[in-house]
Amino acid sequence: MATAGQWLEGARPRTLPMSIAPVIIGSAAAYELGSFQPLLAVLAALVATLFQVGVNYANDYSDGVRGTDDVRVGPLRLTGSGLATPQAVKAAAFGSFGLAMVAGLALIILSQTWPLLLVGVGCVIAAWGYTGGNNPYGYRGLGEVYVFLFFGIVATMGTTYTQALQVSWQSFIGAVGTGLIATALLMANNVRDIPTDREVGKMTLAVRMGDEAARISYVMMLAVAILLPLLLVYDYPWILLVLLLVPACLTPSWLMLKGKKRESLIPVLKQTGLINLGFAVAFGLGLVLSEIM
Repeated sequence: MATAGQWLEGARPRTLPMSIAPVIIGSAAAYELGSFQPLLAVLAALVATLFQVGVNYANDYSDGVRGTDDVRVGPLRLTGSGLATPQAVKAAAFGSFGLAMVAGLALIILSQTWPLLLVGVGCVIAAWGYTGGNNPYGYRGLGEVYVFLFFGIVATMGTTYTQALQVSWQSFIGAVGTGLIATALLMANNVRDIPTDREVGKMTLAVRMGDEAARISYVMMLAVAILLPLLLVYDYPWILLVLLLVPACLTPSWLMLKGKKRESLIPVLKQTGLINLGFAVAFGLGLVLSEIM
């Protein structure tokens, strides 16, 4: 029987900055449009976090019942370790999705953005289809596309839209940046699992690219994410704050390029999550400070 601490570890809290970062950026973009609404921002953060937890439990369940996690290096998996029944983990996943939908419905009602109902349904379908179902796209190398779209573009610009009823170029640039960093986190996770994923037929993008190219792609995604906001520097000089993240990117990039032992890549997940959160704060402050100073 899994303990509360093990259930918490199974939710993979290291990945949760991926859900908060786009809300920070999207809210800052809404502020720049003159329409920041704190309550809606909190609801958006709740929706994103619950979806992230649901995705993590869904992956735990689907990979566990397929036997993908029988031999792996990395954080605890509830199903694969036998600490929790597959039914319990599946229930936790859909419970998280259900709570996310309730919070999302409240967000839509308060913001009067009814078209986003379809987006919410699409999020649940995409979250389950990542490793669940008969033909999961995460096993075909498309997981990074899902993460970039839903944890970058959709989450960021959706946050801006619920508050301002419009989106902006600034919101898009921030969405691409945070989406790339979130995708880099998934790439680091999948590089660590290349040998075991290949063995069980899980053809992630890292498996398809090969070890060396996948490691380089991680560094390139971080680099583009940090440099892309400089396109805004003429009108938003404080956006240069994102360059403060460059030193924080050096250690995980070095580990990705030179860490030959799979265990050495585990800290990269937490480091990349914190980089994403730092990027969101720096980008958001860059927009806000440039607006008021």
